[in-house]
Parts: sequence; C-alpha cells; structure tokens
Amino acid sequence: MQPHQLELLAPARTFDIGIEAINHGADAVYIGGPSFGARSTADNSIQDIAKLVQYAHRFHSRIFVTLNTILRDDELEGARKLAWQLYDAGVDALIVQDMGLLEIDMPPIQLHASTQTDIRTPEKAKFLQDAGLSQIVLARELTLPQISAIRDAVDTERTVIEFFVHGALCVAYSGQCFISHAHTGRSANRGDCSQACRLPYEVKDAQGRIVAHDKHVLSMKDNNQSENLRALVDAGIRSFKIEGRYKDMAYVKNITAHYRKLFDEVLTERPELAPASHGRTTFNFEPDPNQNFNREFTDYFVQGRKEDIGAFDTPKNPGQPIGWVSKVTAEHVEITTDDPATELHNGDGMCYYDLQKELVGLQINRAEAQKAKGVWRLFPKDPMDGFKDLRKGVQVNRNRDMSWVRTLDKKSAERRMGVWMQLAENTGGQGEGLQLTLTDEAGHTGTAQTAIDWQAPKDPAQAEDKLKAALGKLGDTLFEPLDVQTALPRPWFVPPSQLNALRRDAVQALEAARAQGLHRLPRAVPVEPPAPYPEDTLTYLANVFNQKARDFYAKHGVKVIDAAYESQEELGEVSLMITKHCVRFSLSLCPKQAKGVTGVQGTVKAEPLQLINGKEKLTLRFDCKPCEMHVVGKIKKSVLNAVPESPVQFYKTRPLVQGMH
Repeated sequence: MQPHQLELLAPARTFDIGIEAINHGADAVYIGGPSFGARSTADNSIQDIAKLVQYAHRFHSRIFVTLNTILRDDELEGARKLAWQLYDAGVDALIVQDMGLLEIDMPPIQLHASTQTDIRTPEKAKFLQDAGLSQIVLARELTLPQISAIRDAVDTERTVIEFFVHGALCVAYSGQCFISHAHTGRSANRGDCSQACRLPYEVKDAQGRIVAHDKHVLSMKDNNQSENLRALVDAGIRSFKIEGRYKDMAYVKNITAHYRKLFDEVLTERPELAPASHGRTTFNFEPDPNQNFNREFTDYFVQGRKEDIGAFDTPKNPGQPIGWVSKVTAEHVEITTDDPATELHNGDGMCYYDLQKELVGLQINRAEAQKAKGVWRLFPKDPMDGFKDLRKGVQVNRNRDMSWVRTLDKKSAERRMGVWMQLAENTGGQGEGLQLTLTDEAGHTGTAQTAIDWQAPKDPAQAEDKLKAALGKLGDTLFEPLDVQTALPRPWFVPPSQLNALRRDAVQALEAARAQGLHRLPRAVPVEPPAPYPEDTLTYLANVFNQKARDFYAKHGVKVIDAAYESQEELGEVSLMITKHCVRFSLSLCPKQAKGVTGVQGTVKAEPLQLINGKEKLTLRFDCKPCEMHVVGKIKKSVLNAVPESPVQFYKTRPLVQGMH
C-alpha cells in the first residue's frame, strides 16, 4: 500500500460476509482463521479463506487473517503451521499481538499489529515499525494531535497507520482487560471475553454512599468517526477499520457501504489520494448506520474528552425515536408516529424505557394502519401484561425495521471496474481478422484476436453502432464499458458467436493481466541491530505468555519481564483494566471539573469508588495526571482452583507497580 492510498478495512465473521464486504466497497477484509483469532466463535476454514482471497484479489482487495491471541509455548508450533497454510492460501497479511511469533519460522508474509499491542505513543509505534510490523492500528483513545505525532515519528513509506472508525468500543485501552479472566477464567486475550463492561453496577463512594444505582458505567456508546474522516486523513491515517467480526451480514453490508460512499466523496475532493483497490460500487439502498444494532454513537476522544461517551442506561440497541403511545389495551398498543408518513411492518422491533430507565423490548407480530394518519395499532408477540410501565405518553423507539432487513437480505450492491474497449483489424502475418483490446482503470490490458474473413454488413451506416453495442454487453463479468471505440477502415459484419467469443477471450486476458499485476505485500525486514524497546521493564500488562515472546523483548533490551496475567501469578489486587474513560468525570465528580466553581473547588477529591454487581466487587482508582482510571480487583479463588492453563515465570523479581491516588 502506498502513502497516497486510503484503505477501507471491513470485518468478516464468515466467508459469505467477506464476499459481501468486497462487493460493498471494502479495500481489505480481516477475518479469523481456524484458530488463534481473538474471537472464539468466528473461525473459518483454510478452504473458505482461500476462496475469499481469490475473489478479493480480482479487485486487488486484500485479505488479512487474525492470528492475534496470546499463545502458550505448546501452541506456537500450531500457530506456525497455520501461518504457513494461510500463506499458501494467498492471504496478504497476518494480524498479530504475540511477539513470540516474530521469533519463530514464519512465512514471508506481512505482519500487522493487532489492537492489543496497545499503540498509544510515537515511541511504541516506531518500535513496532522497526521490529518488522508493516501496519499498526492505534489505540482508539487517541486525539488528532496524538495521531499526528505518531505519523511524524514513523516512516509512512514503510508503515501504514490504521485506526478504528466504527463499531463497538472496548472501554479498556486497546482491549487489554483482565476482568473476564479474573472472574471467570475466560481470557479476553485468548478470544473469550465475558464482557463485564456491559453489566449494570451500583457505584459507591469511599464513605459507602450510593453514587449511581444499576448503571452500566463501563459501557461505551459505539464508535462513529463519519464526521472526522478528513481530519483523520490529514493526521496520517491510511487504513480505516470497521469493528465487527461478530456482526451479521446486514451490518457489514450497511456500514461498509456507508464508509465507501464517504470515502468516495473524499477521493473526489482530493485527487492526490487514491483507493487501495479497484472498482466502483453502486448500491441498491441508502446506507444508514442507525439501522444496525448500536448503542448510540460517539467519536470518543478524537476531538478531545467529552461527557457523553457512555451508554450508561443500557448496553442494548435503543433504536430511533418513532412516536408515542396513544392507547394501551389488553390485546394491543396504539402509537402515533412523529412523521405521519412513517410505515410500520409486521416483525418490527420496538422498545421503550420503563420508569427505572431500563429498556423494554416490544416485538410486533402484526401492525395495522388506522384511519387517522400516523396512527398504528400494534399487536405484540408477547402478552401485553408483561410490558412494564407501558402507558399513554411513553416514547417508543424502533430498533428493527423489517423493510430495511428485507432490503439487505437481497442483492444490495454491485462492484465493477471500468474498461476502455477498442476493436481493430488484425493485419498481422496470419491473415485477416479482428483484435479486441480492453484497458482497465488501473492500466492493465488484455487483448484477444480472432481470424475471420471480412464480410460486408447489410446496413453499413449502422454497422459500427451495432458492433459497439454488442461489444459493450459485458454481462456478469467484473467489468463495465467506459468507452467503446472501433478502429476499422471499412464497415464489418461479425457473426454474434464470433464476436461473443472474442469479447470473452479479451476479458479472460484482462483478468490474467490483473492477476499478474497484483504483487504480494512484502514482509518488512526488522532493523539491525534490534531496536531498543521504549521501556526496560514489562509488567503483566504486556501479555508475555511464552518463552519466545520473552526472548523477543529480551533481545530488544528489556531487563525485567513479567508473565501475562493468564499465567495466574498476580494473586493480589492489580489493575484489571486501565481506561481513558473516567466514571467520576461522567458523574460530574471530577476534581478538574470543580476548578473555579465557588464553594466546590478543593472539596472534591479523586477518591476511590466501588463497583458492585451481585457478589462481584471492583475498585475504581484515579490517576489524574494522565487522566486515567484503573479498575482494580483480584483473581477469584474458583479460577485459581481450576487447572491453570500454563504457569509461566520468567523472573523471580517482580516489577513494582507505581502507586495511584
């Protein structure tokens, strides 16, 4: 990928979804292989990945495979074999977090840094570049100036800077969260997160007073950088990543299409930039991110800290406001829509907030339009007496529009490449005939010839137009005609069968030329001598889970290396999550917010808070200088009593963890 190219990087849970991501305009797709991907239920066979690669490469789109869990020593050989299988299948790059992979016999395939490598600083970014990573995804918490600083520190000719622009947000820095392992033994670093961040918590202060009750205070709204794309381009981002390897087909179609349209606008405005793949995509629908599951949207920290980043009331999809309850009976509910033109459908999903601000779902079996415009009688799937606090005057949202669902169930996009076509006489040494040349927008050329004796057409005046029209029928090929020219010194009649064969052979020749013109991404060569790591001590936060990873960091100058949290050596209270999100700030209890407020200044301190969900308790501690929050807890005895996956101990001397307020 060149520095002037922009890459739209879409997720795929399955082969079929990957195909549609390409059809809807993705320049690259990331997908899990048979194992070692950080989504435990999003695995795909080598055979399916090979088919996806073959399809994507026709557009010069790329396929990246996730190999991004941390690995035990006994898993390294399996990961190595898998890497070679993926390389043989034509995969363009592997996404990794375990640096142990850089110390084993890997194929000459490009390596990309997973989000869990936690890239927040120019120093970390430059190190990973120098260690042999060709594409690095930055932490989602970064601001535009911080992104620009990283761009200035790396060599953009060697390294592509990637950034998440859409999808669910992990509240922990770069997904480095250990709550799941501490409470359940299920490691987020190994693709099995229990999502404790989406649970409701009672929040208590240091005096035991309740600050918030049953609030999802660690649950973030969904990421949406639609308004920041131009600024991100200017800051140095070149790969724009959509989160969602668990998401369904409709999500990938819609969100990929949404950003494809936005990027096409940017590319039209900025002719010095170019897409990272070929082809133009047309859509049979108007993309709308609000139609898919979301927790409402935020642009997180890109434009600086904001107060409205959390989805504290519910981790579910609240949908879009659609109207108000006007009548409730024992069998149905009537609503009046905000827009009288709004249509409701059988199977629509509705919801509303009860008096405790909990979201209540309302699936509709039958929707009946009433005589009054905008009034609908809705018959729910479930009994009416089960809908808590459903009453006249309650606002109703729609979180599933069946008409929209049906639209995306059908073919919803077409991706074609424009070609120039020229038909000329073949006057070579093999007698009379015709030659058809196709040239695509990227400059690839395919030529086919046919030996045919000249025949005069019945209508010479229309002969040329008929030939052009017949040649332009490219049907279900990947191509569409931009222009059809004939360079014939005399009118020709060509039998349709011979003309079709000539066109088919030219298309095949062009496809072959395009395949030959696609060059595999080169593996970056680490600098020698090995670049020093920015720090000489690594805590469990570095996720070092095997001896090869330990050797990697030691080679790069690290003196003290702690084992990963999954080794179960950290028995006391530690930071299970570090986050830029601050509960005190979100609850207007931040000391910095109190500055300058008469009567409050100096009285508000960053004292710990406690999160309680049933028997689970976590402590919130606040490191105000970098403006970070630590979620502190310890591993449960039930997890310790289970057979440990792999005890690892590299050093007996434990690194000290700096104290926090």
